[in-house]
Amino acid sequence: MKKGFYLVMIAQALSSVADNALLIAAIALIADLHGPDWMAPMMKWWFALAYVVLAAFVGAFADSFPKGRVMFITNAIKVSGCLLMFSYGCFGLEADHQLILVFCAYTLVGIGAAAYSPAKYGIVTEMLPPELLVKGNSWIEGLTVLSIIVGTVLGGVLINPTVSDAVLSHSWLPAFVQTRTEGAILIIGIVYLLAAGTNLLIPLTNVRYPKQQTNPIKLLRTFNGYVRILWHDKLGQISLAVTTLFWGAGATLQFIVIEWGARHLGYRLDQASVLMGVAALGTVAGSILAGRVPLKRALMVLPVGVIMGFAVMLMPIVREQWAVYGVLLLIGGLSGFFVVPMNALLQHRGHVLLSAGHSIAVQNFNEQLNILLMLAVYSLMLWLNLPINVIIVIFGLLVSGLMLVFIYWNRLNHRANPGLENTIGQHGHGQALRQH
Repeated sequence: MKKGFYLVMIAQALSSVADNALLIAAIALIADLHGPDWMAPMMKWWFALAYVVLAAFVGAFADSFPKGRVMFITNAIKVSGCLLMFSYGCFGLEADHQLILVFCAYTLVGIGAAAYSPAKYGIVTEMLPPELLVKGNSWIEGLTVLSIIVGTVLGGVLINPTVSDAVLSHSWLPAFVQTRTEGAILIIGIVYLLAAGTNLLIPLTNVRYPKQQTNPIKLLRTFNGYVRILWHDKLGQISLAVTTLFWGAGATLQFIVIEWGARHLGYRLDQASVLMGVAALGTVAGSILAGRVPLKRALMVLPVGVIMGFAVMLMPIVREQWAVYGVLLLIGGLSGFFVVPMNALLQHRGHVLLSAGHSIAVQNFNEQLNILLMLAVYSLMLWLNLPINVIIVIFGLLVSGLMLVFIYWNRLNHRANPGLENTIGQHGHGQALRQH
């Protein structure tokens, strides 16, 4: 692995830690402002909406400049969103208007994240050859999930009453930091700044792309063509379907775990954030094990996704701490093991058929569109006051059922195209790269 790859991992870890800590702080802020239960997942909905709306443009942006610089600019946007959220109490607004400001601030962070993602994943395909993509993705995903653990736990710790009181009592904090969420958001903003500083250290990869289109209408038409190309590819469509399902399910599961912790286990938000960290710890282990799966055998892990859906349905029957942690570790481990090879296969096919930035933008578009759908359905079920354990069973059945559909779809593709795996690792003619 090149030195620059490790800098990418450090920058990604810091940015991801801040993203996940900010989510917990924002949920706590909504609770402090007495917002309704459905408001937290809807805040994430607006975050995901930024990915969908900007999908046609961020790929071209990522491929127009050195990706390390793109990561710096987009982290700066995240810092701006963090500062806007921090200022929720500075304008004398009523509680309802403060909630709107929190939504806008988190959406701005989502805009930064949407533009950050194609550069983050695209630079991996520029730095590593196809035979190292699974290993590289294993490291990136493992570290990302580890940063999710650190971020969610950090967010939970910062809003813990004992810790927040201790933090606020220190004289080094500015006088205008008076609440637990203000102190938490300030510290999270510092982490974003560290990530932005690391971005500046990432070396150039000496990969150049053709001049990118700037006309919005043409970009939309071109992006639509990219989406069609990836969905029509027999390997790309399966990996894209699986990762789309996984990230939609993962985003929804974050909020399900928080609500399950509150209703089923009687946990506070800071305690429930630890549960999210436990599930993420299992994902780290699964991601590490997945690093041993060759790219050509990536499709062999599809049945693991079915098992993961059934594992989710164990949540309503456990109450003891050891059993709760065991189930969450199992869910995380299974999800990490099957998504890493799928993600690597999708990145490889996208890199071969399109370009690094555009292929990741297509991936993000589909994944975030599914997040919008699944979070909207989850918010609706909360609004209808369905018991959380009923929601969990519906969720688990949905994941397992769709994975069975994808397995059958993959078999049909292989019947029509014997030896399909032999095309993995080959460089296609559609790759829009010029190296100097």
